[in-house]
Amino acid sequence: MIDTHCHIDLYPNPERLLKKIDRAQITVIGMTNLPSHFEMGFRYVRPYKKIRLALGMHPLHADQHQHEFDGFLRLLQYTSYIGEVGLDFSYEGIRTKDIQIASFKRILNSISGERKILSIHSRKAESQVYELLIDHNIQSAIFHWYSGPLKLIDKISESGFYFSINPAMIKSRNGQKIVERIPLENVLTETDGPFIENDGVPIEPENVSLVLDYLASTWKCSIDQAEKVVDRNFSKLINYIR
Repeated sequence: MIDTHCHIDLYPNPERLLKKIDRAQITVIGMTNLPSHFEMGFRYVRPYKKIRLALGMHPLHADQHQHEFDGFLRLLQYTSYIGEVGLDFSYEGIRTKDIQIASFKRILNSISGERKILSIHSRKAESQVYELLIDHNIQSAIFHWYSGPLKLIDKISESGFYFSINPAMIKSRNGQKIVERIPLENVLTETDGPFIENDGVPIEPENVSLVLDYLASTWKCSIDQAEKVVDRNFSKLINYIR
């Protein structure tokens, strides 16, 4: 199983979760919200073969970006994964719109031409995020928990970007329509734990199985076949950084 977007550092006991993921042999990309968070967690994640930590600058932490950006540039050398980054123009994030745009442009400028994989936050700003990725010649990105226009999915897919699907998306009709629109070759899986709960309990990477079950039903294939599609997509993705 593959979880391309999980906030390991935000669980009550991250070290316990790391060991659990390792025992289950689940491939996980752990997100961070700020470079200082990456710096704190990197040494704990580094020993695990199938777990990687992404260097993040979350748009909802935009007030801290200026203070943290030197750290972002300094830490870039330690990871091939960048996330969570992007824009958030929802009610929660619109106040810092200008800061977010400036910061995201700086991030994209700093990695343009480098082999990095981005995990993208794009709530209420999907078109703007897509255009900035194209403008900065970004080759490899995953749209995490996409909730934007259906028609834009076609452009994003044709540009070679991916979408990571989580258990919350498959529970709403809008999320189901989005999943149905995404070409098979652009689908990846995620949990976004611990922000999503299952029966009142924060989900963990093993709960990617819920998404695989749904994909198998939607694609009218076996769970094993659905897992192979996601594995193939992920292998193609990471070949970019090898």
